[in-house]
Amino acid sequence: MKRTSQLIVMAVAGMPAMAQEAARPNIVYIMTDDHTAQMMSCYDTRYVETPNLDRIAADGVRFTRSFVANSLSGPSRACMLTGKHSHKNGFTNNEHGIFDGSQQTMPKLLQRAGYRTALIGKWHLVSTPTGFDHWEILPGQGDYYNPTFIHQDGTRAADSGYVTRIITDKAIEWLAGNAPATATDKPFALFVHHKACHRAWLPALDDLRLYEDRTFALPPTFNDDYATRRAAAATEMEIGKDMDIVYDTKMYVGHDSTPATRLTRSYEGMIGRMSRAERQRYDDFYVPMSQAFYERWGKDYNFLPLQSESSKAGSRDAELLEWKYQRYMRDYAKVVHSLDQEVGRLLDYLEAAGLLDNTLVVYTSDQGFYMGEHGWFDKRFMYEESLATPLVMRLPRGYERRGDISEMVQNIDYAPTFLEMAGADIPADIQGCSLVPLLRGKAATAADRQRVSHWRDAIYYHYYEYPAEHAVRRHYGIRTDRYKLIHFYGHDIDAWELYDLEADPHELCNLYGLPAMAGVQADMHRRLEQLQIQYDDPQR
Repeated sequence: MKRTSQLIVMAVAGMPAMAQEAARPNIVYIMTDDHTAQMMSCYDTRYVETPNLDRIAADGVRFTRSFVANSLSGPSRACMLTGKHSHKNGFTNNEHGIFDGSQQTMPKLLQRAGYRTALIGKWHLVSTPTGFDHWEILPGQGDYYNPTFIHQDGTRAADSGYVTRIITDKAIEWLAGNAPATATDKPFALFVHHKACHRAWLPALDDLRLYEDRTFALPPTFNDDYATRRAAAATEMEIGKDMDIVYDTKMYVGHDSTPATRLTRSYEGMIGRMSRAERQRYDDFYVPMSQAFYERWGKDYNFLPLQSESSKAGSRDAELLEWKYQRYMRDYAKVVHSLDQEVGRLLDYLEAAGLLDNTLVVYTSDQGFYMGEHGWFDKRFMYEESLATPLVMRLPRGYERRGDISEMVQNIDYAPTFLEMAGADIPADIQGCSLVPLLRGKAATAADRQRVSHWRDAIYYHYYEYPAEHAVRRHYGIRTDRYKLIHFYGHDIDAWELYDLEADPHELCNLYGLPAMAGVQADMHRRLEQLQIQYDDPQR
């Protein structure tokens, strides 16, 4: 179905203005996939500009220590929906998990509290969504071009266009028919789940040539040798040897002229969804680049680990490695650009419809991502780049906090936050903490201040998916203000790591077992056990 900006303007013009006094705020929860804080300019100005995402932070709050409980797409979503760690909600990994939709979830509790609920975009939990009055979801990971959507009646249909814009169109169309027009109408909770910025970072066709004149600086840890970190050395997500030259960097000149890689057929399926005219625009950009690549490097290229002797600075392999990094960064940045534009379009709609002032707008991602740090792409590890996730909020009337919030928060906190804002009871088995006392600002009560004074001083993390893609070993751990303790475990590993985040923010020096750290180490073990007891994780 073709959608246009004119259609959206008409929808706004035809909607009754919302009554100025609403009993409870609406909720718009925007979650992207693999969008890391480094690629959001209100957090980091080195790489890209994201004016519309920054606008949310500028008009509201920015969390500076926001973390996930399990850095993987499906499990992270399950934590958000339930307010519980993975071992409690039952969805621990993407490889074998099926989310139990019959369990208690935050959208169901919002429904009972009188909210209209809707989900549009990526679901990635295998089972059928429950707790939503309306839903349209991408099957599995979904596609960037002309994506198929599964509808609530079980039918599937492809929409023409780019997935980020289509999801935004669908969100606006739902709002046009379901947003409250009077104070007595039901408030809404709309979950907008984007596919962006997931691998393989396929840009909108209008953005193909963006960032092509930009040379991105290598991160300080790009040539990490993983000394003292056995699990890091064993992983398979190095840009040099694990980033697929066809699937990831798009060096494709046709089925018979491109060397077959493990993911070539998958790539052909993704770009094969385009119309003939769309494919021509795409090929006009990537094919000349691909031809030049194979002329320069040949078709028997050898991708080596970053720490190999042949990849030292100035070598042919080092040149190829940096070329792959630049292609990765440019395509990722293009995907972020279209995402930022579409978030801006949704904000503009909410404002034009008279909804913005009584709506909590949340922007976050399902986890962080590596943009070349440690020589990597992907996520999964408890190291900072993938443990941390961006979180900004534009607050509704009655919530006066502005600026940065430095308390440690996790994605298990979203469920109790939305429930408290909705005036609903928070079930005792929810493990997260409501962020409401952090958001009230001048309106904070004595009880709010008391809750803030007893805020958590440590977070718990547990990753389960191994053996699997990228070969990141199972691990759990604790992060405090200053230290981090991680235990990698399983049939081929039993290793501990300890980091002083103040002295070693890049987590390059594993201090575990050093005599000078014996006291800190013992204290971190004690605190880790306390958290495992608190969250009832049987791993202990």
